[in-house]
Amino acid sequence: MNAESSLRRHLALSISVSILSVALATVARAQEAPPPTTEDQKDRLAPFVPTPQNVVEAMLKLANVDQYDRVYDLGSGDGRIVITAAQKFKAEAVGVELDDDLYKQSTARIAELGLEKRAKILHANMYHVSLRMATVVTLYLLTSVNERLKPILERDLRPGARVVTHDFQIPGWTPEKSEIVMSESGSSHTLYLYVRPQ
Repeated sequence: MNAESSLRRHLALSISVSILSVALATVARAQEAPPPTTEDQKDRLAPFVPTPQNVVEAMLKLANVDQYDRVYDLGSGDGRIVITAAQKFKAEAVGVELDDDLYKQSTARIAELGLEKRAKILHANMYHVSLRMATVVTLYLLTSVNERLKPILERDLRPGARVVTHDFQIPGWTPEKSEIVMSESGSSHTLYLYVRPQ
């Protein structure tokens, strides 16, 4: 009887833990990507300007991205950084895009390439997305936008997390490394690598 009672308690505990895990995962996903509101649309900060593909790869190489990383690209546009991180660097990659058309286009491209297990786009305002799971964040945003993001990065990113910005620095942070990359069209692009302190 004692053995049977113990087994029942063990099974009940296992089921409770499983239910709790699912609930926590659901909550985490909900917190990760609250749907954009009409008010969020006011945060459209700039027209989409795609990063040249060789610059995309240089950004990910500068951050030493590998299969163990979770890369977040804020303002992910057509998804090229997310797709490259997942496809070429084998990382888990998440894009955050507010624009409806770009969100649909990049999500469709990920599905077309069969990358859904490693890549996804959140249709959300980047200021409302948790970055706690990120090991790498990529930004091609104006300096003023980077400054607005800075307290979120400081709050969410763990020690050792890397941030790579394209052309625009993060005010008040000192880059560990910078690199100039020439695009295939001959334009110059400056990349900055920041590492959150231990």
